[in-house]
Amino acid sequence: MSEEKHYSGFINIIGKPNVGKSTLLNAFVGEKMAIISHKPQTTRHRFFGIVSGDDFQLIFSDTPGLIMDPHYKMQEVMNDAALSVFEDADCVLFVIDPSNEYSGDEKVIQKLKNAECPKFLIVNKIDTAEQDHLKALEAEWRALVDFDQVHHISAKEGLGIPYLLEQIRALIPEGPAYYPKDQISNKSTRFFISEIVREKILHLYQQEIPYSAEVIIEEFNETEKRGAPFVIIKAVIFVMRKTQKGIMIGHQGSMIKKLGIESRKDIEKFLDCRVHLELFIKVKEKWRDDDRLLKSFGYLQ
Repeated sequence: MSEEKHYSGFINIIGKPNVGKSTLLNAFVGEKMAIISHKPQTTRHRFFGIVSGDDFQLIFSDTPGLIMDPHYKMQEVMNDAALSVFEDADCVLFVIDPSNEYSGDEKVIQKLKNAECPKFLIVNKIDTAEQDHLKALEAEWRALVDFDQVHHISAKEGLGIPYLLEQIRALIPEGPAYYPKDQISNKSTRFFISEIVREKILHLYQQEIPYSAEVIIEEFNETEKRGAPFVIIKAVIFVMRKTQKGIMIGHQGSMIKKLGIESRKDIEKFLDCRVHLELFIKVKEKWRDDDRLLKSFGYLQ
């Protein structure tokens, strides 16, 4: 009796900042894995979200949004991570939304034209635009790139997601399960906790603060308290200037206290247990251009 066939593939999501790539990944996996904000450059690292069935495994890659004019080393590294998706993809999902503007000569378009794997154009946020505009947008992109399929979706509302998954599942090749079937990401618990804190920074602070901050989990201790699981976490937030540290702390510590409360609530939901969270702020000037620090923060291998 022959063994049943198993299918697996790497499906890589790419597009400009703030088009809904992270929302789409979360919709595929059915869990909140990637942080979401209306601010661009929310996603900084490439990571995997994994969807498994008895005879298949889909490995979705969320990537930083492509920055057309990078200003410092961290943005260059983020662009490298975004463009690297063409190297290992079994399928590329190129996400746009009705407000997107491209000149037509960007590097990503040339990469799309030359990609040998199936290419899907994903028109996201269809609930925010008229049908005529969406059809014109699709026609414009079909003239630029020979897409294998085009899908109109709303990742936020879940519109078109089940059918899109079916189409991806139908084209992936035979292959092994690269990860245990109960695993939904390649990243550690510490990574997701640091992302939760960074998401709250994006929501609570304005101007340059979210883009100057990096969160590192220095301690993660699992213990018990009153017979129930209890986790003690120490997180360090790096900023670039002393003035930013003062803004992060706020008057009489009001802002850092609010950040701690909001972060702890979501971390407790994520871990499904009570948490004690300590936040510390350190100043590291020009960390976004420092190779050593970028490596320690996980941007460089």
